[in-house]
Amino acid sequence: MKYLRRGIWYVAGRLLVICLVLGLIITTFYYTMNLSNIQIVLKDGMAGRAKYVMGVTTQRSDLDKFFQASALDADTLVTATDRGESPYVNYNIRGIDHRLETGFFWIWPWENSVWMDITERIPRIDGRVKGLKADEVIAANGESAVYPPVWPEASYRVQLTRENGQWKIRTMTLKNQ
Repeated sequence: MKYLRRGIWYVAGRLLVICLVLGLIITTFYYTMNLSNIQIVLKDGMAGRAKYVMGVTTQRSDLDKFFQASALDADTLVTATDRGESPYVNYNIRGIDHRLETGFFWIWPWENSVWMDITERIPRIDGRVKGLKADEVIAANGESAVYPPVWPEASYRVQLTRENGQWKIRTMTLKNQ
């Protein structure tokens, strides 16, 4: 009886260790999967938003892969671009150097929402004023208006939610600088 009890405790102890290791592996797998998906959505979504505002892409529907409709409707830059009031409307933008810095966050595998802080900046914009508008823009804003205006560095508090297995940006709140 003594050996049977020791044998059962030995097997139970090993099973517990195996279950803990498997649980840790599964949790790590889902965390890294969510982390990579969230970072891709943030990077591609914010870069797509900047390209839309700058007129590099003209289809607002391309942003629907990354943003909920309510987030786009609440974004002042996107709505100004929809109205034709973007500060980049008179420029041909050929390319941008988009940078996004994200803070640390933790997401459990069963959670469907995460809040995080991001900082967006575009240190270099490759473009020039449109040929037909050049004289008008330079007369109104000076010689430096040949090149597009600087994109303001901004920090946001972002909420992402998972809908049907896909992460989307739900809200973006500009933080105080």
